[in-house]
Amino acid sequence: MAVWSVPAVAQDRPVEGRNYVALQSRQPTRDARQPEVLEFFAYSCGHCNAFEPMIDAWQKKLPRDVLFRRIPVAFREDVVIHQKLYFAIEAMGLVEQLHPKVFAALHVERRKLDTPDQIGSFAATHGVDRVRFLQALDSFSVAAKVKQATALATGYAIEGTPSIGVNGRWLTSGTLAGSNSKSLSVAEYLLDLARKGG
Repeated sequence: MAVWSVPAVAQDRPVEGRNYVALQSRQPTRDARQPEVLEFFAYSCGHCNAFEPMIDAWQKKLPRDVLFRRIPVAFREDVVIHQKLYFAIEAMGLVEQLHPKVFAALHVERRKLDTPDQIGSFAATHGVDRVRFLQALDSFSVAAKVKQATALATGYAIEGTPSIGVNGRWLTSGTLAGSNSKSLSVAEYLLDLARKGG
């Protein structure tokens, strides 16, 4: 049984339709034997920026059998490059190092990361080989991951970020749960449901 660090939502268990929604059609997960949590986020989203330290600490305490994945969402064509940015960071094994720094660059430093040139400069500023990073940004594998992420966001009917998908079956968010921190408690409840075959 998992020991969670986030307090439970009030004393009541979360209510479907109020604190979370069940998806109309089940979405694919990476491994049917492994419970999965997806964080749908956008680098341009101020709420995601505020939520990042909280969800990052939370995901590090998840039980080992739970797969946690970040899924970047683009609601507009001009921010698809931010999806590519995340997947380039992931492909190069730099999520711990660079993911929070992208949020800081956009929301604290007010830096623009809208073009490959700006992104290459950002990577170089943080000690990453600019050419290699831009090759990853423009790679076939990153483009494929962007397509998969967009399909998942569509399948989960994502209308805002941050949102949390659980096991291809449920979705919660700060709006549904009452706050972003409560959405983590709802996600824990949904993970327990998934484990029980609910």
